Amino acid sequence: MDHFPIFLSTKGQRIVLSGGGEAALAKLRLLLKTQAKISVFAPTPAPEIAAWADADRLTLHTRALRHGDVLCAKLFYAADEDDAEDARTAAIARAEGALVNIVDNLHDSAFITPAIVDRDPVTIAIGTEGAAPVLARAIKADLEERLPATLGTLARIGKGFRKMADALPFGRARRDFWRDYYFAAGPRAVADGKTAVENALSTLLGDHQSRAARAGHIAFVGGGPGDPELLTLKARRALDEADVVIYDRLISPEILELARREALMIDVGKEGFGPSTAQETINDLLVEHGQSGAQVVRLKSGDATVFGRLDEEIDAVDAHGIGWHIVPGITSASAAVATIGQSLTKRGRNASVRFLTGHDMKGFADHDWAALARPGEVAAIYMGKKSARFIQGRLLMHGADRSTPVTLVENASRANQRIVETTLDRLPTDLAAADLAGPALTFYGLAPRAAARATTEFFQEEMA
Repeated sequence: MDHFPIFLSTKGQRIVLSGGGEAALAKLRLLLKTQAKISVFAPTPAPEIAAWADADRLTLHTRALRHGDVLCAKLFYAADEDDAEDARTAAIARAEGALVNIVDNLHDSAFITPAIVDRDPVTIAIGTEGAAPVLARAIKADLEERLPATLGTLARIGKGFRKMADALPFGRARRDFWRDYYFAAGPRAVADGKTAVENALSTLLGDHQSRAARAGHIAFVGGGPGDPELLTLKARRALDEADVVIYDRLISPEILELARREALMIDVGKEGFGPSTAQETINDLLVEHGQSGAQVVRLKSGDATVFGRLDEEIDAVDAHGIGWHIVPGITSASAAVATIGQSLTKRGRNASVRFLTGHDMKGFADHDWAALARPGEVAAIYMGKKSARFIQGRLLMHGADRSTPVTLVENASRANQRIVETTLDRLPTDLAAADLAGPALTFYGLAPRAAARATTEFFQEEMA
């Protein structure tokens, strides 16, 4: 992020613009939504600018900008549509202490003006750091359609009611009240006017004041393989409501970004044969925050019910009478097999598929290798990188064909995803050569389809 988004207070502040053409008009249409004191310098201003000046919406000087004209201004826009004149006026503005924006010149600008969705006082700013203005406008158009025109009215009435809502305890009680207002009681009442909305607010406040505090609760949420677009709607909602998020090492940063900014984020990462948070510590954290009344999300990679030690954590919270529920997620085997264009089962090949772990609490995990070594069998092996040679040895010992396809998918569904295609015979050698650093899912008995392989190679080249 090269540009940090902020909302600058402009009420009563001075903003200066140099220019009188189309570029100036575009900026002024936006600036005139504020309560700033706007000064425009333009020898030949467009008729609209002159009309705004006649209506006392801005101050117009029909001459070029000179030294002293930008003193005490917060912002300055160079919109002369002439590179030399823009550079001259921008130099004056910088010397006189204003933040400078040169229209269509990102490199020399101290700030940029985003696309804006205006539901005053609700304002949504959309920026692409100058890379894709067309995309910003498309997002703006989409949001304009989604957000009702009455949203601003609800927000203005709610703003005036904030002191009254302070009667509720700080934190979740107030958030629940405002959520009910903005998404239920307010929209129902707004069609009948301001008085109806104010009455609905008062009734709603009384209802929330009489409510008992919500008990602590644990949501065991499957965070999916890493792509935030594969997160379920129910998981998104749980993250939005969480007071505390206790998350695994493999949860992607993009998914963590979806949690509320005020939420307490606790990393309890585990790594096979590496540094790990003790399971007892995780259990204690769940109990501690659940008993405090917090809404807790226990965010697990993939699906919470697959190799996630879910039962141990449920037993811990059950023992203390804390409520819980499970939000399923997309397990990494599903994401990885989609990446290679295959299915986990196929008529005439295999009527069952095994989900195995490469290691468990005692070390490398043992399985029914004799059954798996039969032709046509398929297995999705989690946490199998370090146990690859062990797995190979067990399968060969039980008669598996050395040419059986094996595919490893690293960082399934993520931008840095990689695929390693090999055979049982070459598995340890090719795995060592690939030097996979991220989490990898191993498919025994499956090779990528040619089309999926080509697509993956294309995206890898694009990312490089």
